[in-house]
Amino acid sequence: MPLRREPTARQMRLAIELRRLREAAGLAAGEAAALLGVGHTQISHIESGLTGVSEVRLRRLAANYVCRDQDLVDALVAMATDRTRGWWEEYRGLLPTSFLDLAELEHHASFRRDVEFLFIPGLLQTEDYARAAFASRVPELPREDLESRVQHRMRRKSILEGDAPYEAVIHEAALRIRLDDRALSRAQLSRLLELSEAENITVRVISFDLNGFGATWTTMMLAGGAVPRLDTAVRDAPHGAALVDSEAQLDVFRTLFRRVEAASLDPGRSRDFIHRLAKEL
Repeated sequence: MPLRREPTARQMRLAIELRRLREAAGLAAGEAAALLGVGHTQISHIESGLTGVSEVRLRRLAANYVCRDQDLVDALVAMATDRTRGWWEEYRGLLPTSFLDLAELEHHASFRRDVEFLFIPGLLQTEDYARAAFASRVPELPREDLESRVQHRMRRKSILEGDAPYEAVIHEAALRIRLDDRALSRAQLSRLLELSEAENITVRVISFDLNGFGATWTTMMLAGGAVPRLDTAVRDAPHGAALVDSEAQLDVFRTLFRRVEAASLDPGRSRDFIHRLAKEL
């Protein structure tokens, strides 16, 4: 089987978790290879995401690593045997790889949580709002690239039609900043109100009136894995989204989100708040 030229973020996450299990067991790569009856290079390729691993071999590795977390092993098997070729693959070569990785992450997520301070979260944006957001980018995007990004963002919104819970905490600044004219802002706020009525979608607002708020001033996203260990945090980076998967950093993001959530208005008061802003326009 030929080696992968560009492993996806999901394939790399599987590789990283297998390496973590081996290191937790105190085994060198050569020792793991001997236990599996393969060459050292095979383990190296598996742990770098350059090649896949069968369910049989993965479960043998987990047993050799004395991993007793069966839910984690089952989740890793699901990742290893998944053959999904999602819609995002249509954009390979058209958009940065990070755009595709984000769409794949969302597709498999058991939940999604966003915190935004300057923009409406991407999954809640109208097409006109998304186009205005991408148009404000410096340097300016070529028209074709801009439209590809807008189309990709609109297709990502399909996950909201499923059952996975989605929660967005949005600062008042993001609600008030006008990327274009009043009509665009009014349509965006109306769309927020409409989406907030869905059973699986929760929208919360942080108002300017909040005293002593200093929990975080950084946009962030948390996507749930099949088990908590496989959660992923996402931070903005200069050339797209950066995925964070270390347990220590995930704990930081979970704590930050709990603080932001606690400081925000409840869903009902948040809807009233957004409705008042829309009327002001």
